Amino acid sequence: MTKRIYLSSPHMGGNELAYIEEAFSTNWVAPKGPNLPLFEGSLVKFTGAKAAAALVSGTAAIHLALRALGIGEGDEVICSTFTFVASVNPIVYQNATPILVESEADTWNMSPEALEEAIIDRLKKGKRPKAIILVHLYGMPAKMEELMEIASRYAIPIIEDAAEALGSTYQGKACGTMGELGVYSFNGNKIITTSGGGALVSHSLTHIARAKFLATQAKDDEPYYQHPEVGYNYRMSNITAGIGCGQMEVLADRVAKRRANFDVYLSELGQYEQVYFLHEPIGHFSNRWLTTLLLDDDLGVGVTEDLRQFLESKNIESRPLWKPMHLQPIYRNAPYYGDGTSERLFLKGICLPSGSNLSELELSFVCDHIKNFLDKRVIRRKAV
Repeated sequence: MTKRIYLSSPHMGGNELAYIEEAFSTNWVAPKGPNLPLFEGSLVKFTGAKAAAALVSGTAAIHLALRALGIGEGDEVICSTFTFVASVNPIVYQNATPILVESEADTWNMSPEALEEAIIDRLKKGKRPKAIILVHLYGMPAKMEELMEIASRYAIPIIEDAAEALGSTYQGKACGTMGELGVYSFNGNKIITTSGGGALVSHSLTHIARAKFLATQAKDDEPYYQHPEVGYNYRMSNITAGIGCGQMEVLADRVAKRRANFDVYLSELGQYEQVYFLHEPIGHFSNRWLTTLLLDDDLGVGVTEDLRQFLESKNIESRPLWKPMHLQPIYRNAPYYGDGTSERLFLKGICLPSGSNLSELELSFVCDHIKNFLDKRVIRRKAV
């Protein structure tokens, strides 16, 4: 196979072009127009949130969530350490301090025990964290009941970074709708895409109204340009929102296909004793944005990088798991509460091609090459 197999490439449904052509024909090509409320309405209907703001990126959504909660200079914000850097950077935009918290092994998301340890220690140091940014990693819901109970007990609002988890649910509730505010990303590699973009959702109409105000340069409703505070150019364009409208029509199908990809990988590779998949705890429903696996330590140091390079030699894209934020040069001096779980995941884990546009032939091609690699290193499970 000469065609490159990507980790997670965009997958259009077909109707996106109709929304874009409508925007062009009516000349709604600015960050305003009918596709914006239509897209936001579809997000509200799908997730059950009361309101949504379509924005230029998930990063912008996190930034506006922090602004909505009044986070500013000198404040502390707790964040998952095992995540993409965009979860943390907006904290610094506000001249606040990130407090990095470890993952737990069941979902790879923020550990309730580490969260409470961090809160108690910050309080002892005379600092009360002003917000918690938790992440639903690779589409797997975090342990929301435990995390929210802790956050509620200490009166700290939660921002859900559900950038990777649109279509995932926890006990029947959409990821992104259980905290004070929720964030989605529509980057090109996400489960649906608007080429770039994101959204902020909440059950608070006040939060979303303020986010939209800040996203349009904090312009007052006057016939002239009046700005009472610093704002941003964060509003999604009508054309981009049109892509989102078309993508929302196929979101349920995209979730089903990604979950089917996971099932194929599990069936093909689950026979190996030293290969581990991330399974859903009771009450968790993952969109399986990316299928990930862990390779056992006894396979040798660097085995996941060996596998990545082997797949690359076959024109198959794969990727290591996220490098934890407390290991990143920019955040290595940030306060960190953990036991090394995320470091072990980073060293042992790999993300496999998971796009909803993967063909059966491509998926089989990937599985066959992984099995060829593993057959030289691991022992198959005995037949039951």
